[in-house]
Formats: sequence, C-alpha cells, structure tokens
Amino acid sequence: MQQVMIVGAGKGGTALLNRILETKMMKIVAVVDINEEAPGMRLAKELGIRTSTSWKEVVSDIQVNVIIEATGDESVIKELQVNKQSYVAIIPGTVAHIISELVEEKEGLISKLKEEAYKQKTIFNSTNDGMIVIDTQEKIILFNKMAEKITGFSSRKAIGKKVNEVIPSSRLSRILNTREVERNQEQVLENGSKIITTRIPMIDEAGNLLGALSLFKDITEVVNLAEEVTNLQGIQMMLEAIIQSSEEAISVVDEKGRGILINRAYTRMTGLTEEQVIGKPATADISEGESMHMKVLQTRRAVRGVRMKVGPSKKDVIVNVAPVIVSGKLKGSVGVIHDMSEIQTLTTELNRARQIIRTLEAKYSFEDIIGVSEEMKVVIEQAKLGAKTPATVLLRGESGTGKELFAHAIHNASDRKYNKFIRVNCAAIAENLLESELFGYEEGAFSGAKRGGKRGFFEEANNGSIFLDEIGELSANMQAKLLRVLQENEVVRVGGTKPIDVNVRVIAATNVNIEKGMADGSFREDLYYRLNRYPISIPPLRDRKEDIPALCERLLGKLNQDYGRNISNVDEHALTLLTHYHWPGNVRELENILGRAIIFMEHHEVEVKAKHIPRLERIQKENSIQENVDFVHNKEETLAETVEKVEAEVIKKALDTHKYNRTKTAKALGISLRSLYYKMEKYNLANNSMQENS
Repeated sequence: MQQVMIVGAGKGGTALLNRILETKMMKIVAVVDINEEAPGMRLAKELGIRTSTSWKEVVSDIQVNVIIEATGDESVIKELQVNKQSYVAIIPGTVAHIISELVEEKEGLISKLKEEAYKQKTIFNSTNDGMIVIDTQEKIILFNKMAEKITGFSSRKAIGKKVNEVIPSSRLSRILNTREVERNQEQVLENGSKIITTRIPMIDEAGNLLGALSLFKDITEVVNLAEEVTNLQGIQMMLEAIIQSSEEAISVVDEKGRGILINRAYTRMTGLTEEQVIGKPATADISEGESMHMKVLQTRRAVRGVRMKVGPSKKDVIVNVAPVIVSGKLKGSVGVIHDMSEIQTLTTELNRARQIIRTLEAKYSFEDIIGVSEEMKVVIEQAKLGAKTPATVLLRGESGTGKELFAHAIHNASDRKYNKFIRVNCAAIAENLLESELFGYEEGAFSGAKRGGKRGFFEEANNGSIFLDEIGELSANMQAKLLRVLQENEVVRVGGTKPIDVNVRVIAATNVNIEKGMADGSFREDLYYRLNRYPISIPPLRDRKEDIPALCERLLGKLNQDYGRNISNVDEHALTLLTHYHWPGNVRELENILGRAIIFMEHHEVEVKAKHIPRLERIQKENSIQENVDFVHNKEETLAETVEKVEAEVIKKALDTHKYNRTKTAKALGISLRSLYYKMEKYNLANNSMQENS
C-alpha cells in the first residue's frame, strides 16, 4: 500500500484526509501544515497520524511514496517538485479529489450490483412458480425455492448436475436442440406431483443460444389454479362449473370488491343466498372481522388462514383469499372458506387415516438395519440385490430376527417404492376371512358383504408390494389360490368369476421349516418353488453377537422415546452379559430385556449396568425347558405317549447322574425302589454292566 503525506491541513486537506481514510486506498503517514491548529492537523493528532510544520523533516525520517499538495500554492508545488526524491509522486489536491470520487463511485456501483443480484435472487425465490435454468451443457445453473418444494430436490444438490440426473422426465434439454417454446405442457414428476410447465430457449440479441428456462406450477391446489387464470372472461362458464361442483365454500368478487359468484357449498355454510351476495360489497357476508377480499384487492397479495365469522349465524370459519390477475391487471379475488366446526372431525379422520397408512407404507430402509457382522453384511447386500429385481423374495429366519424390517427395506429400495406396501400376517387372520381379505369379494358374495363389494389386499397393492408374513401357516386351499395369483398375475374375487389383473411384487416370510412341510404334505411343492425364487436367510442373533452393541445403541434411542428417558449407553459389563446369552427370542427379546432394564432404573441413572439386566441364566433355563418340551412333543403323539417319553428321559438322566445306583436314583426321583425297577424294565433302561448298590 502507498504511503501518503498530505501537505496542507485546511478545509480541502481535511476533506482529503477523511476521504482517503474512508476509501482505505492508501496509508496516510503524515500531515503537514505551517499552522499547527489547522483542522486537519488536529484530526491527524486525534487519529495518531504524525504531524509537522515542515514536509522536509517528514521525508528525511520516513519513506513517502505519494505527496498530496492541498494548499493550492504554486510555490509550494514547485518547491516539492524540485526537492522530492525521484520515486515520489506529487498529486495536486484536485486530482486526489477526483481519484477518491472515482473509487467511491466504483464502490457504489459494486454495492448497487450486489443489491440488484440480491433483488433478483429474492424475486426468483419468492415467486410461486418453480424455475429451473440450464446452460448449453444441460447443467442446472438456477433452481429456485419453489422448484425445491415441488420436486423435493434441494438446490444445493441440483446446481451443477445435468437436468435429467435430477428430473429424469424433464424435456428441457430438448429445447436446446429445437429452440422452440413449449407452453403449458403437462408433466408428472418422479415424486408423483403433476405440474403445468412452460419451456423457453434463452437466446441473446446476436442469436446465440445461452441455455433454456422452465417455469412450472403444481396444479393440485385450488387457489393456485385460480391464480393461474389468464382470461377470466373466456373461461367463466368452465370456472363456474368447477366452483359449483366443489365441496369447498367459494366466493369470487370483481376488482371493485362486488360479489360476482358464489357456489352452493358457500350458501350451505353461511346461509346467504346469491341475492344477498351477488352485486353487493365484499363485506356483506361478514359478521365479525375485516374483509379479506378488500385486503387482497388493496395489496394484490394472497392471504391464508384468517379466522372470522360469516353469515347471520356467525359461523366460525377460516378464509384463504387469492388475487385474480390477468395480463398484469387485477380482475378480482377468489376466496375459499373452511368451516371451523369441521376441523375437529377432520383431525379425527386424519388420525384414523394415519393408522391406515401405517399398513400401506414401508417405514424402514436398509439404513435402519443394524449389521456390522459379516453374516448380516452378506444378507443385506443380498437383499439390496433382490430389491432391484422383480422376483418373489422369501425371507427365512427365526421369530424376532427382523424379517418384516427387511421386507420394508426391499420395497423402499425397489422401483415400486412410490406405490403401496401392504402387510398381511397370514396366521393372524381367520381362515374363513383370509380369502376375502386377500382377493376381495363381490356384492352379495356372502351374508354381511358390503354393497359394491370390496377390493382385496392384492388389488390394493397393485403396482406396489405385498408382504405375506408367516406364509407357512396357509391352508392347502389358500396355497392353491395364492399359487394362481403368482402364476397368472390375476385374482378372482370371492363370489366373482371375472379375473382382475394385478401387478404385485410378493415378499413372503416364514419362521418354520417349509421343506419339512413339503415332506409331510402340509405345504405344496409347486408353491414352494414359486416363493423360493430368491430366498434370503436372516441369521439369528446368537450367530451375530458382534451386532449387539450397535443394536443396543439403536434400541436405546427407540426406548428413550417410548419411555421418556435419556439413557445414554450400556456399560461394558452389561454388554458382556448380553453377548454371552443364547438369545432364543433374537432382537425382539433383546429389546424386551433393555425395556425391562430401563423401567426399573432410577430416574437419575443414565447408563444400563449389569445390575439392571434381568437374570439371563434363569431365562436361559426356562427357554431350555421350553425347547425340551417342544422337542419331545410331536403333533402325531397322544398326551400319554408324550408323558411316557418325557418320564423315560428324566429317569435315564437320573440314572446317569447317580451311576446307576438304584437306591440313590429312587430317592432323588422321590419314588419307591420297586417303582423304579418297574419303570426301568418298562422303558428298557437296565444297565447290567453297573453294580447295584442298595
């Protein structure tokens, strides 16, 4: 930076001093004037800048690159020119003023440019139209806030990418080749939104192509539709038909605030007829509050969610009003009125709908599946690969291993993720109801059937996925009907004869040995081979215990929300106990154990310790007993046969324990020695090689 000395500290010199300090274009090292009380000298002293009555004294002490002469005295200028060093530039005060003004003007222009850029950005982001601009390389260079809202894609991720990478269905790149304007074209985005779009090539005055612009609007909102009206007179009859058929209460006024149209829903809600509203001021229907029509006509801006009372019964309502602008001219406004008394009903219906939606959507993705072990990594990769294919998937694994979680994730990773995901527990629905639930029924198919019939789960899942849990519990009759659906891709409703085409991806799950069911005839081989096209076996928790720490972390987060706690982690000793347990109930049992631990923890405790974990050894023993009971029980055996089988096993273990000492064995079993001999003979448990000690 140039080091400057100002000679002359009068009014002009002081002005220069202030200007240079403001612009910061040079560094002032000294101010010189023969009058030590000159205003510039006093200012310099306040700012800590060196002052002197002799410029020669200054240049002899410090290096000065520029001397600004502000006295206007020709003799001073000549003296400076004669005595200055060759590298020192002398600038008259008038020139310095011009330079500083130019710098200030430059800064003003930069500031104005920034302000204009900010205004443009604000306009782009405040418009109700989505706006996307691409360059000649098809890369996105502008993606406004409304485009983010409509497409569900953030501008941060979109900018710099090719437009078809962000919106595969976009035809904007075609405009670069045709240079033709496409107006009011319908388009359905990947997220299901339906838009009206206009695509325009951007060409400069010399005919050079600069890129292409797309302006689009979501056409699902009634108020936005009213705002898009470009010729109110030309479509009046169509608009009136739409408004009259709407269940929403609607009123329309002209640019002067006089009523020109109301619908039947408006009359039902407010109790006001056309004679009381049409041609009357917009305030005619208001009992309490300000007219939103008049406010919109004054501001030309839409208002939403305003509460007021209308009609003679002072109906409590919420009002949304939007202006109608045609070719830049205000033509009136449209108001939509919602009855507040219906809000509670709608809220109740919403809660019911949410419960229904839980059965129609997949809530989990592969990111929700915890698996750091090699066993789970292999299964997850296998499931991800299966998600990309249309093949039927059969999930196999013990109860509690997360088969439903995998089903959700497979659906969400497939190309059907935007369609329905129906969950059906085949064992939870009664046999006489399962067929009608899966395939639907026609009107009059049976006593109690709904008028018009009912769609089944397969029809509901059309173009989506259906998850059939516990598929091994299906009866032979249902297996045959399910096989037909898988083979023919069609269903026949109960009581119907006409097949209905369905396009459904089946994900089945079972925790039973289907091969054994095939062997004993309880499960059809042909159905097995249709379901087993892409089998995925989920390992039990005991085979992937290295996942337990990560599972505990995820489950604690869920349990904290359920119980309103803030448990941070499981300590090492507790993890050791958990990893040494057999886990017959798998992840579901782990969640149960952690939940029980949290319930009995003190409120000040934030870490699950070993003392909080239930006695897993006792649980293990109970589970072992249950496993033994399951082992000895056979569906084909009578109760007496099963009891005898267990009795023989218990007596044999007691004999082994006491090394075939009959006396000790009988005493341990609590039976007489004679009774023991009888049972040993009955069950052929005699061991002649052992010496009897009686």
